[in-house]
Amino acid sequence: MSLNRSPLAPSHFPDLPAIDGVTLRTARAGYTRRQRFDMTYAELADGTAVAGVFTKSKCPSYEVQWGKETAVLGRARALIVNAGNSNAFTGLSGRQAVETIIAHVAHHLDCQPSDVFVSSTGVIGVPLPIDKAEAGLKQVFAADPCGWEDAALAIGTTDTFAKGAAASAVVCGRTVQLAGIVKGSGMIAPDMATMLGYVFTDAAVDHLFLQKMLEKATARSFNAITVDGDTSTSDTVLAFATGLAGDAPLTDWDDDGADAFYAALEDVCRSLAHQVVRDGEGAQKFIEISVTGAQSDESARIIGLSIANSPLVKTAIAGEDANWGRVVMAVGKAGEPAERDLLSIRFGATEVAAKGEVVRGYDETPVAEHLKGQEIDIGVDIGIGDGSATVWTCDLTHGYITINADYRS
Repeated sequence: MSLNRSPLAPSHFPDLPAIDGVTLRTARAGYTRRQRFDMTYAELADGTAVAGVFTKSKCPSYEVQWGKETAVLGRARALIVNAGNSNAFTGLSGRQAVETIIAHVAHHLDCQPSDVFVSSTGVIGVPLPIDKAEAGLKQVFAADPCGWEDAALAIGTTDTFAKGAAASAVVCGRTVQLAGIVKGSGMIAPDMATMLGYVFTDAAVDHLFLQKMLEKATARSFNAITVDGDTSTSDTVLAFATGLAGDAPLTDWDDDGADAFYAALEDVCRSLAHQVVRDGEGAQKFIEISVTGAQSDESARIIGLSIANSPLVKTAIAGEDANWGRVVMAVGKAGEPAERDLLSIRFGATEVAAKGEVVRGYDETPVAEHLKGQEIDIGVDIGIGDGSATVWTCDLTHGYITINADYRS
């Protein structure tokens, strides 16, 4: 299956800094018939701290189960990512494949198995071939180090472009760097976040504090996106802090530079999340939905996602149809407090409905013009409180059907 680059893709892969204590390598294990690199190996300096957020799916892969159990220990020496096979719903054979990979990496690095993290993404229900995994590991251990773009390409499945982001912050008078990569294009819905994402930093951060920051950043980025409303079995976001920048370890929000580091982390996560939406399968338009005046921030988020996940809203935008009634429908079905006669809706800068009816003298011309663009802005004010939230999605086109009808071929 050949995929054309998304029209919403950035013009180029960003310039990501090298992170002291992180070495990247890729190899071709041959998990699919596609002639591409499909195994990524990140070797991490001894003493690297780790935090993780994982899918809430009740049918997770063993990779996710292992990650949940080991991330709480807070240590990491390596990450292996397999692309093309999710190894989910594969029973004992799937577990054995993961344990084999972990054993090989732990032996290679002379580290504890619990210091090794594994992610797999792709087709569900097909056991990860152990022989191919072992052959891939042999290659990747001997491979020359690669750059961020090569690693980002190797973790992808139906992605049409490599996704990366970077930021920096001043912590205790020292500049620390952050770099992240992500894969995701379809089966995207926020329940954690439906994708694989990895953020690396040379800052020194206590793993418990890093966990708090990652969870907060995820809620405002990866958990605020949706492409199709479907949550994967393999979703994982991991943050690794090598501690080699020389800053005093961050342990609490009151520490010097903690706020700056968190802001940088959230910037990286939000950029990566936006890129996932921009690569939504078949996407032609990037949609930002801002909800204000809700009973609470969480209520606003639920309403925003109800709009973002509505096939009727998404197809109307794909067809450049200013059908604001579909937004009213999505607000009403969200199950959150709302008052019909206080509701206001805008498309772009144009208010289209207020107080339970269309705005008097409403002219659809500027709305229709706004919908012709690639960047769509929808605003909804519930009118009953101070809660607010912003979520991001894309339109739903025939391209989504084409990609997923042929996914296994």
